[in-house]
Amino acid sequence: MPIKSNLSRILGERRIKMSELAKDAGIAKNTALALYHERAKGITFDVLEKICLALNCQPGDLFECMAEGDDGSSGSESS
Repeated sequence: MPIKSNLSRILGERRIKMSELAKDAGIAKNTALALYHERAKGITFDVLEKICLALNCQPGDLFECMAEGDDGSSGSESS
């Protein structure tokens, strides 16, 4: 089951730049960039905690499990 990052949506909604997140969270810009563009292969709990603290959110806000074959671009979920 693919896991989708919602970081780009969250940053867009809050009008936060990726460089601001990296600085505020104390993470590498490349790490934020990989998560933003959904190219990250994984994330440590340490980085996850830093991002959640910087954005005042929960891990479930940052990521969601997608059904096989769902690229998340339709904007609707099937039941």
